[in-house]
Amino acid sequence: MKTERLQVLIETEQRERLERVAARRGVSVASLVRRAIDVAYPSGLEQKAAIAAGILAAEPMDVPDPDDLRAELDVIRGRA
Repeated sequence: MKTERLQVLIETEQRERLERVAARRGVSVASLVRRAIDVAYPSGLEQKAAIAAGILAAEPMDVPDPDDLRAELDVIRGRA
């Protein structure tokens, strides 16, 4: 894994909080920060947002009522 150095200024209370959590978990502050970034900004987020936007922008279409749809899916799955 390629790593890069990043300098970020945070408040003293934030640093102390990170240090307490890191000590309790037995990990480094840096690993907590990397994990927080992954949770807040998961990779592929932009791609997922674009897909969602495409779905939301699609023209409305008629769909069968749930019972008819279930029956249609059963036929497709070979359960009819």
